[in-house]
Amino acid sequence: MRVGIVILPEDRWWAAEPKWRAAEEYGFDHAWTYDHLGWRSLVDGPWFSSVPTLTAAATVTSTIRLGTFVASPVFRHPVPFTRELITLDDVSDGRLLVGLGAGPAAPAYDAVVLGQPELTARQRADRFAEFTEALHGLLTTDYFDYQGTHYTIRQARNLPGPVRRPRMPFVIAANGPRTMQVAARFGSGWATNGLPSDHTDGWWKSVAELSATFDDIMERTGRDRHDAARYLQLDAGPVYSLSSVDSFTDAVGRAAELGFTDVVTHWPRSGTPYEGRESVLEEIAADILPGLTGR
Repeated sequence: MRVGIVILPEDRWWAAEPKWRAAEEYGFDHAWTYDHLGWRSLVDGPWFSSVPTLTAAATVTSTIRLGTFVASPVFRHPVPFTRELITLDDVSDGRLLVGLGAGPAAPAYDAVVLGQPELTARQRADRFAEFTEALHGLLTTDYFDYQGTHYTIRQARNLPGPVRRPRMPFVIAANGPRTMQVAARFGSGWATNGLPSDHTDGWWKSVAELSATFDDIMERTGRDRHDAARYLQLDAGPVYSLSSVDSFTDAVGRAAELGFTDVVTHWPRSGTPYEGRESVLEEIAADILPGLTGR
C-alpha cells in the first residue's frame, strides 16, 4: 500500500516548505495539493496556485512524487497547461503525477468566478474526455492538432517533452461511468472519493460499488484491472482519517481489502475541514508508514 498526503495551498511558503520537506522525511510515497482558484469554505482565506507550489516543493524534495489533486478543465486549457506540466516535470526530475478530474458541478467557485454557465453532468464529462485526450496528445506528440467540440489545437509544440516517456502518469478521478471510461483509456491510476454519506458503512459500501464498476469498465476497455493503480481519498468519508491512529489504520485496512493500491489523506489543520493534531500524523509516520509505504 502506498500512502499520499494532501497539503492545501493556503500557507505562505515559509510555513508551507517545512510540511513538504516533512512529507518526504516521514516516508509518504506521494504528496499533492489542490488545483483550484478557491475551494469551498476556504475561498475567503489565503490560497495559492498549485503549479508554482508544486514547483517550489520539487526544489526542496528529492524522492517523493508530487501531484495535482486534481486539475480540471473548469479553468485549465490543455495547451498552456501542457507547458506548465512539462516545466514542473523537468524541475521535479520526472516525479510528477498528474491528477485530473471533470471538476465539480455548479455553483463551485472555480466556475462561478469565471462566469461560466452551469453544465449538466453529461456536458462536464464530455468536456473532460476532450480535455484528457487533448492533454495526452499534447504531451506525447510534437506539432499536435486536435479538433473537438470544446477545444481546437493547431500545430502545438511540446519540446523538450516530459522527462518520463511517453508522458507522466495520469491519475484520473472518476465516479461516473463516462469519466471512468476516460480513466480506463488514459489513466495510469484511477482515483475515487466514494459517494457522499453521513454513515461510515454507507460510504465504504459506495467505494466498493464504484470499484466494482471500474473493474467492469476496465474489462470492457480491454485492460486488466491491475493495469491501473487505485487511489482512495480517505477523507471524503464521514471520519477524518488522521483523527486518530486507529482511524487511519482501520481506513487503510479497509482500502486494502477492496484492492486499492494507494490511499490519500490530508495534512491536519487547526480548523475544519481536516481538523486534527500533527502529533497524530507524527505517530503514524513513525509507527505505521514504515510497514506500508514503498516507492
